[in-house]
Amino acid sequence: MTYIDYIADPARACAIVAHRGAWHGAPENSLAAIEQAIAMGCDIVELDVRKSADGELFLMHDDTLLRMAGIDREAESLTMAELRQIALRQDDGGEGRALTDQYVPTLKEALELIRGRIFADLDLKDRGLFPEVAACARAMDASTDVDLKTKVMTRDDVAWVRAQRIDGVPFMSMARFTAEDTHETLAVLSELSPFMCEIRFDSLETIARHRNAFAEARMALWINTLDQPGSGEWTDTAALADPDAIWGRLIDAGISVIQTDQPAALKSYIEARRA
Repeated sequence: MTYIDYIADPARACAIVAHRGAWHGAPENSLAAIEQAIAMGCDIVELDVRKSADGELFLMHDDTLLRMAGIDREAESLTMAELRQIALRQDDGGEGRALTDQYVPTLKEALELIRGRIFADLDLKDRGLFPEVAACARAMDASTDVDLKTKVMTRDDVAWVRAQRIDGVPFMSMARFTAEDTHETLAVLSELSPFMCEIRFDSLETIARHRNAFAEARMALWINTLDQPGSGEWTDTAALADPDAIWGRLIDAGISVIQTDQPAALKSYIEARRA
């Protein structure tokens, strides 16, 4: 089944996205974190992509290696050979986290691992890499297993996406919806027909009220419940305390893809809801 077919399946449960992999017990954005997400039964793994000094695509969220390896260097200033020698810290890094046997992986290694086993959301730290990452996915026979995404709120954004050479790779938009401009935003997005949209909103009621419009657009809704400022009240910490009030309300409003740093807890909650 392709990524697009999976997301379009009306019978599926809410999809679980492991943010930077299932990193509790493995370094984020590592091959081990991807394997843990697969073993856990997550549906999608979110991975951050950068480009090394010698032109190799690799996985790393931060600009520097300080948090994940204790090295105060720009990650993209190093060659891939140098990056592969760097041991990653456990979990989400930081001082006090032990070094592991995991190293900075290439995108090719990650695609080899995920292909046919789990879907991947590729978060490019430089969206100018769209064509190159798409070409890599096609070369690795993983183009139907991944998505590329960027913000689309204006027709200039639409024009930018159309100019990229991402043929055959699913495109996911990112947009904010408010009560005043949801229909206008949907009209802009319709020019690209994204299979999914990572959303922010003024009120959950806005999303619930326009549920039919989203369905007619054949665009699944993705939300992050990460413990980050952009999540507002919809955080993992709040969900762990009261999953019905966070994950439950989001699912009931029509959101069918949730990115989390607590994939095991979300999986247990979704399974209990469907029991």
